[in-house]
Amino acid sequence: MKRGKKTEDAAEAAADGENDSGAASAKKAKKAKEPEAPVLYEDPPDKLVSKDGRDANMKITSWNVDGLRAWVKKNGLDWVREEDPDILCLQETKCAEKSLPAEITSMPEYPHKYWAGSSEKEGYSGVAMLCKTEPIKVTYGIGKEEHDKEGRVITAEFPSFYLVTAYVPNASKGLVRLDYRKTWDEDFRSYLSELDMQKPLVLCGDLNVAHQEIDLKNPKGNKKNPGFTPEEREGFGQLLEAGFADSFRQLYPEQTNAYTFWTYMMNARTKNVGWRLDYFLLSSSLLDGLCDSKIRNKALGSDHCPITLHIAV
Repeated sequence: MKRGKKTEDAAEAAADGENDSGAASAKKAKKAKEPEAPVLYEDPPDKLVSKDGRDANMKITSWNVDGLRAWVKKNGLDWVREEDPDILCLQETKCAEKSLPAEITSMPEYPHKYWAGSSEKEGYSGVAMLCKTEPIKVTYGIGKEEHDKEGRVITAEFPSFYLVTAYVPNASKGLVRLDYRKTWDEDFRSYLSELDMQKPLVLCGDLNVAHQEIDLKNPKGNKKNPGFTPEEREGFGQLLEAGFADSFRQLYPEQTNAYTFWTYMMNARTKNVGWRLDYFLLSSSLLDGLCDSKIRNKALGSDHCPITLHIAV
């Protein structure tokens, strides 16, 4: 996710009590009370059995890498090999297919690799999907040129489900793309609903919205910022109403301090001043097979952390 950094960080700082005016007031506040230790999220042990008693047989990982080439240099692939998902989905690759690093294009663990990038801007947007097993069919985009030119969606069909990975457009600094985002949300929801009529689906990726106040550290300071506007939150709610479930909240409805994105500014990650922007959404018919939805917040290499889904399909 990329948003108006100065605006967002100022709001986060204000909401986090870090905008004391002047050194004197800062010293006085420090004497009065030492800053509280950050409340971190501990990813619990993985559950590998669904509520209907089936063993997980599919493991999918999603990660917004904030630039594929930089992420590779930061040893992101070492973490992937340790996690060892059946399918790896990446967002914000910011890399044309011709410029992909050999370290990832030659990975023998994933013989089936699919890439989508912006057709108009080099180093912008982009998604990828790496699979151990070949899908029945792979398509790119959602069938609308105004969206598809930015390289934001890959869909893979497997025998019992579709997998869609997406990098949802940001409303941008000053909300200059909010109207476009509302159009995207409507068109994307229609696309997913049409797929769901054929067979159930898993949607993963950076959906660029924190749905509820529990999904970000400082909701009060961010209500007019990209990712937490009423319009974006409503769009996400309509997706849930269309028959898709937020897998993490299905399993951990009251879990606080669980985030997947932290701005690079203001030491936000260390203090866990974050947002939950990355999701696995499931068709309702897949929920009985849901085993676990993980937030791997200790994995470094991006301003987002990876998430992993265990499911019986």
